[in-house]
Amino acid sequence: MYDLVINNGRVMDPETDFDGIRNVGIKDGKIATITEDEIKGRKTIDAAGLVVAPGFIDTHFHWTRPIGYKFALRDGVTTAMDLEAGVYGPRVDEWYAMHAGRSQVNYGTSSGHEFARMKVTEELPDEDLLDAPYSVVKGRGSGTNWSDEVLDAEKGNRMLSIIDEGLRQGAIGVASTVGYFPGATAREMFEVQRVGANYEGPRPTSVHLRSTPGTATTEANGAQEILSNAAALGAPAIISHFNNPGWELVQELLVRLREQGHNVWGEIYPYAAGQTTINAPFLRPEYWVDELGNRYEDTMQDPLTNEFYTREKYEEVLAINGATQVLVYKMDSSAILDWCRLVGITYASDGMMLEGGWDDSLPWDMPFMDVPNTHPRLAGTHGTCFRLAREENIPLMHVIAASSYNPAKYLGDTGLEAMQQRGRLQQGMVADITILDPDTIRDNATYAQGTLPTTGIPHVIVNGKIVVYDSEVQRDVSPGQPIRCPVEDEPRFEDLSRKIWESAYLAAPYGFGGLDHDKHFHRCL
Repeated sequence: MYDLVINNGRVMDPETDFDGIRNVGIKDGKIATITEDEIKGRKTIDAAGLVVAPGFIDTHFHWTRPIGYKFALRDGVTTAMDLEAGVYGPRVDEWYAMHAGRSQVNYGTSSGHEFARMKVTEELPDEDLLDAPYSVVKGRGSGTNWSDEVLDAEKGNRMLSIIDEGLRQGAIGVASTVGYFPGATAREMFEVQRVGANYEGPRPTSVHLRSTPGTATTEANGAQEILSNAAALGAPAIISHFNNPGWELVQELLVRLREQGHNVWGEIYPYAAGQTTINAPFLRPEYWVDELGNRYEDTMQDPLTNEFYTREKYEEVLAINGATQVLVYKMDSSAILDWCRLVGITYASDGMMLEGGWDDSLPWDMPFMDVPNTHPRLAGTHGTCFRLAREENIPLMHVIAASSYNPAKYLGDTGLEAMQQRGRLQQGMVADITILDPDTIRDNATYAQGTLPTTGIPHVIVNGKIVVYDSEVQRDVSPGQPIRCPVEDEPRFEDLSRKIWESAYLAAPYGFGGLDHDKHFHRCL
């Protein structure tokens, strides 16, 4: 007698390439059996005509609140993690405690570069920073030093210590939105990645690239910076939403580096527009208009009114509230199919947040249509990819892998044990399962109405518990578990023999191998 039985479903497992009609028995939160034999359970789901797939894993999800997770569940997501922005390092433990016992999905976060930078540049007292770790939108209202200041050694080391404290508290990795910091030097980014490399695994750094969005050259240069750092440090790296100009070269770099044994990967969302705060440095007129040749009237949209901005409106809103969210059109939509087909890709929504803490955010039972409008990627990322796959003959197994197995495999290879047990539909694995109709699954969210949930996913199971049944998210069912690294007693940054901002190699007497020409090089310096 199993806790839950899924009968007659088309079981698909990307890791083993298994695809067959089977019955699945679940007990104590794990997949206990996958069999052709008749089995019985205390609860039963008839999955005839449906696909039984590993639960989807979203590594780039910012709205880490109950109603945000409700959107994710309707899109088939069983694990939602914010690895790109993260939280303020010293509050990682508090962030996990906030979720414990009341999250409907599995949850995880990284230690945020941006929040550490805010702390040391704006000199915000801790009480003023309390809400910032939970919402990147709030933090950006603190000024401009966090983005523009070039850090000296003292501030640089303080920032690294803050990031390191988050890793000590069990953050999955380092979150860096360096594309928002024109003041960040190449040395700063290298040292930020080094903090994650100091931990066993090592831990990955997930990056919104420098110059994103930009040109096919500057975007690729941003990826080259992160990937060369990762290779030099022997550390994993995630290239966030590289569905921008230059994506072809970024993809080739990722594939070739993985072929050489480097654990590096990238993510896309299937939309031509992104969403960000209006004070993003890359939206400043000297860059967005003068250098890239864009017009606000064609590229910047208010998601609440669907009206496009003018230069005058941009400057007016920027002066009033720099954290105002806007849609930004940055790519030709004809590339979306190619992104969905990419080898080794992961699908991640970049679902944006609305204001409010865990207890004072929008109510869980608010109708989807009443939620303030936002980018459709929050509600429809996976539904879009599956619909496009059906319409354009992209293999179903490929789309399932990009939604589940690929992110689990990459993160599991960093040593993250919770991900080694997910993303697979196999006996012994955690029972995170998404049951979908391959003939009807589709997105419904649009730019005009971005809060319409995906349809064609009737059932979602998290840690063996039914959280979505007959396309309804079940109230007061919160089986989500933490996705987290071990908490350590001491920070690793304090253990470094070299705690300076400048390179160790410039201080070493024979830093480049001890040859005569290297000595001469140092004398010249």
